[in-house]
Amino acid sequence: MKLHGLLFLALFTVSAFCAQPATTPVFWPDKQGPTHNGVIPEADAAKLPLEWDEAAGKGIAWKTPLEDEGHCTPVIGGDMIWFTAATTDGHKMYLYGVNRRDGKILHHKLLFENEAPEELGNPMNNYAAPSPVLEEDGLYVHFGTYGTARIDPRTAEIVWQRRDIKVRHFRGPGSSPIIFENLLILTFDGIDQQFTLALDKKTGKDVWKTPRTTDYHDLDKEGKPTRDGDLRKAYGTPALVKVGNQTQLISVGSRASFGYDARTGKELWTVPHTEFNAAVRPLVQGSTVYLNTGYPRGHLMALKVGPDTKGDVTSKLLWDRAKYNADLASAVLINDHIFEATGAAVGVCVKLDTGEEAWNERLFTGAGKIVASGIGTKERIYFFNEAGEAVVLAASPQYKVLARNHLASGMTASPVEADGDLYLRTKTHLYKITK
Repeated sequence: MKLHGLLFLALFTVSAFCAQPATTPVFWPDKQGPTHNGVIPEADAAKLPLEWDEAAGKGIAWKTPLEDEGHCTPVIGGDMIWFTAATTDGHKMYLYGVNRRDGKILHHKLLFENEAPEELGNPMNNYAAPSPVLEEDGLYVHFGTYGTARIDPRTAEIVWQRRDIKVRHFRGPGSSPIIFENLLILTFDGIDQQFTLALDKKTGKDVWKTPRTTDYHDLDKEGKPTRDGDLRKAYGTPALVKVGNQTQLISVGSRASFGYDARTGKELWTVPHTEFNAAVRPLVQGSTVYLNTGYPRGHLMALKVGPDTKGDVTSKLLWDRAKYNADLASAVLINDHIFEATGAAVGVCVKLDTGEEAWNERLFTGAGKIVASGIGTKERIYFFNEAGEAVVLAASPQYKVLARNHLASGMTASPVEADGDLYLRTKTHLYKITK
């Protein structure tokens, strides 16, 4: 009996151990990685590929053809790469799930169908521009007004969905969601409505909603918005900054930037500006935030926030850089410098303390806008353009090119990384680039 009892106990213990869910590492949970500023984990830096050559097969672990289109940047958890795509007319919207080991498509799931999607009116955008966010037990996908859903990353099944949040995007959606504690925070800067909305990430139900209080300075004599409300449009994804016991949501819209209480949505401060179509994500270091105001001449501004940062804080800006700033691609903050690239492919290195530039150089000689955000380590910065070119720079206040590489198709989605390998979504394929 003692032997049988011991055997039963051993079998029960092994069974109970095996029944515990395995922890799934989330390598790249957000379109700008685990740090939300494009910086690759230091543990992976030494493994990163420096050079690749598609024609020679150098560094290309696999290459998977894709259907439809999307600016959406992938996220990576465990062995799965997730991203969205949409038909060019916006009638069908999909979720892709690709095995990062071999590039096999395991899921190509139709999520939403739209009978009459609004025309984009913008050759730069598409219907799958917002990027998903990922945590171990939840994948959150977003197509702006066309739908938001929580997906079970183990099965790719929909847990909840919302299709009732309606705005006129006019030139297509672009803002990506972020996760904060129990909230999924969405940004809607349409031409008819502009607001930030927090959902309960477990249920999809509204928790708080905060309209923009911006004076857009765009009304005609009859009080109607000019240019069909285009001056109210923005594509921004917010950032988070810890201020004492409070976490602030840093959000750049058209004509103004805001700080909100992330838990309640209460507006705390604002910096009015004259630009619109803001797309570059704020950067954060310590309690200082770096804001890019958007089109046509985006300013890069530094603001130190604290518990007493209230109201219009324009006068409290540490510095305001008025030219040669990114307009589409989000920047990388590393080594006390901001590395950014304009749409016209001019790279700039900006000093954090003063906003002065350390260097300003054209990154590519040929045609090809830079839409994809850069990524980097303490040693390297990677930039990619729409023509399939990539440049690797030293992460230094001295301009130095370490390598130039080329793929057959260009990128508008941003590069992502897992375990030292790069994953590049081009207009036609998904690549795994390895050392």
